[in-house]
Amino acid sequence: MSRQNYIFTSESVSEGHPDKVCDRISDAVLDAFLSEDPYARVACETFATTDRVVIGGEVRGPGSVIERVEDIARACVKDIGYEQKGFHWANMNVDNYLHAQSADIAQGVDAAANKDEGAGDQGIMFGYAVNETDALMPAPILYSHAILRRLAEVRKSGVEPKLGPDAKSQLSVRYENGKPVEVTSIVLSTQHLDPELSSGDVREIVEPYIREELPEGWITGNTVWHVNPTGKFVIGGPDGDAGLTGRKIIVDTYGGAAPHGGGAFSGKDPTKVDRSAAYASRYLAKNIVAAGLADRCCLQLSYAIGVAKPLSIYVDTYGTGKVPEAEIEKAVAQVMDLTPRGIREHLQLNKPIFERTAAYGHFGRAPDADGGFSWEATDLVDTLKKAI
Repeated sequence: MSRQNYIFTSESVSEGHPDKVCDRISDAVLDAFLSEDPYARVACETFATTDRVVIGGEVRGPGSVIERVEDIARACVKDIGYEQKGFHWANMNVDNYLHAQSADIAQGVDAAANKDEGAGDQGIMFGYAVNETDALMPAPILYSHAILRRLAEVRKSGVEPKLGPDAKSQLSVRYENGKPVEVTSIVLSTQHLDPELSSGDVREIVEPYIREELPEGWITGNTVWHVNPTGKFVIGGPDGDAGLTGRKIIVDTYGGAAPHGGGAFSGKDPTKVDRSAAYASRYLAKNIVAAGLADRCCLQLSYAIGVAKPLSIYVDTYGTGKVPEAEIEKAVAQVMDLTPRGIREHLQLNKPIFERTAAYGHFGRAPDADGGFSWEATDLVDTLKKAI
């Protein structure tokens, strides 16, 4: 049995963080390709620094999208809110180095007369769920995201015009008997556009929104606050620190509460199992917990490049399972086709639904009517129960 009394910490970063700017651009390029060709192949990487965005990678799809990449990048940066000296959506240089997908990779992925669509790479992917929150997500990462999403809302609406796009949050949560009960420390660093603001001034702005997002009673007189602890945060975004696609994979998933296979998500089409199988793993783990088969579940899938079926399925319920893990593993293989094609079709991933995932987490979000966050649905609960 795992520990029941402890403190666990997770962090999040805002949509204006340099790495998230890059994730956003890469996923916007992906969505543009999928909008014109649902079966386009995209592996798009973005690098951002002072006054410059560099986009590269391998694609197979309409050439008209490649011609629009610069406009796509500028639209992303404009929506995020960067109009500062050193990084402005209208003035930055955009270099586009997208090129054709490798024929060697394509032959492994493409379906042929004697083979199904294969995995785009070898690798291991993990999914996780726990019943400590309604979203079946670990509390520290879920609420770290919520704080930054709320600050972005009031910044972009004009309610808090002194806040800038770049921000980071971190929560240390105390667990008692395995359940989150208290925040022991809050770290919030946010860019501010008024250079005269002190750390105390910034805390006055952000504290009401932080309290609004956290469950009642979690902030106590013992909670330690660190708001802009360096004292000043005016230069933000890629002008302050270079950004790169795929560098916030723990922020994107479970905040360190579960294993991670290492593969990034943003900019990759759903034939890349780094992304699609990680979504499938979360979908299955969430449905296992929602079905009451376990209070906590980690599920691993593994693949080989060019091979359709997963090499292994592994389930760990950390001693909380109501049935043996081996039975859950067998049921998982029965209720969902875990080939790349099966995942893509089951979760309807060949849609332009990925730009919205680029900030505030890929998991723990409500499914959208157009198919976004389909992997957060709990529609396999009854099927799993019957299979068990």
